[in-house]
Amino acid sequence: MSSDNGEPIGERPTQEVSMNINGEPVTEAVEPRLKLSDFLRNYVGLNGVRVGCEHGVCGACTVSVDGDLVKSCMMYAVQTDSAEILTVEGLSEDGSLHPVQEAFHEAHALQCGFCTSGFVMSTYDLLKKEPAPSREQAKEHLSSNICRCTGYQNIYEAVDRAAEKMGGAEDDTAAPEVGGDD
Repeated sequence: MSSDNGEPIGERPTQEVSMNINGEPVTEAVEPRLKLSDFLRNYVGLNGVRVGCEHGVCGACTVSVDGDLVKSCMMYAVQTDSAEILTVEGLSEDGSLHPVQEAFHEAHALQCGFCTSGFVMSTYDLLKKEPAPSREQAKEHLSSNICRCTGYQNIYEAVDRAAEKMGGAEDDTAAPEVGGDD
């Protein structure tokens, strides 16, 4: 069916967006109302971006946009034109897990796995900013993510392990310095 000017009726307007996702350039024509989470999952095929609450509360859709953590369900894809986006899939290199991903596996910090990618991205962001976070700093930084399966202890253990793997954890076994410069 066409309108009087020959344009199809019911077609929605699109806008071309170009961005760099996990180091790869991506250009697509998308509807202006398309959420970034849906774009990443349905257009780019990055299923590590989970869609849980769709209200920015659960954190399952957490990604990095230009170095800042965002809830991708709360952004439109057109808002990220020319942006650098990092998802959980972009953390691993050459088929190897990133130290944060390894730590989550080793600490059994996942059960159903639905929230894991958001926690991994938040942990990665935390360790970029604070290489040796305290437990309180970890709790505060990860408070924007919700897990319905665990008691969070293993997640916090994963943060500690990841910090250690990345060389930021303080060595609690080292003897304290005694004395001073006299």
